[in-house]
Amino acid sequence: MSGHGGAGPPIVCFVSSRSGTGKTTLLEKVIAEMTSRGYAVGTIKSDSHGVQMDREGKDTWRFARAGARVTAIIGPDSYALIQKTPAKENLETVAAMLRDVDIILVEGYKDARRPKIEVVRAEKGAKIITDARDLAAVAGDIADFPDLPGSVRIFDLDDYRGVADFIIETYLPRKGRASGDER
Repeated sequence: MSGHGGAGPPIVCFVSSRSGTGKTTLLEKVIAEMTSRGYAVGTIKSDSHGVQMDREGKDTWRFARAGARVTAIIGPDSYALIQKTPAKENLETVAAMLRDVDIILVEGYKDARRPKIEVVRAEKGAKIITDARDLAAVAGDIADFPDLPGSVRIFDLDDYRGVADFIIETYLPRKGRASGDER
């Protein structure tokens, strides 16, 4: 299973059937682990509630509220852009905007045809929602999923290092281990 459909960095989605499974916490730890090993990680967050990056009363919030279709802010070492769209934007379109990264890790986009790591917590229900063609791994507090294909790796929900190793070995093999990974 390829991490990407052409040019650009590989994309791996972290998904779950419900909120509260630990997806954000796991992803945060995987990002920190990969970054500490020298990988440049880009992230995309799917949000069904609408983007709210700016605080009420700030200039960019005021510009958007006044009707600006695109609002950007540029600082000395970063920039942010908020683009209004008539519908939720396609993952591929947004991913193409990310530059200078080795990999893009996505929280959400259950329906995207990309490799997925599904996060499962027993108290939230153990049903796997990802199509078998896209399911690369499962991370959860359940040790056994009898219906999973043998090629699907299973990780403990707290094994962020193992998940990072899996992502690197599977989707970044040409880059090899970044310097500084002395485990």
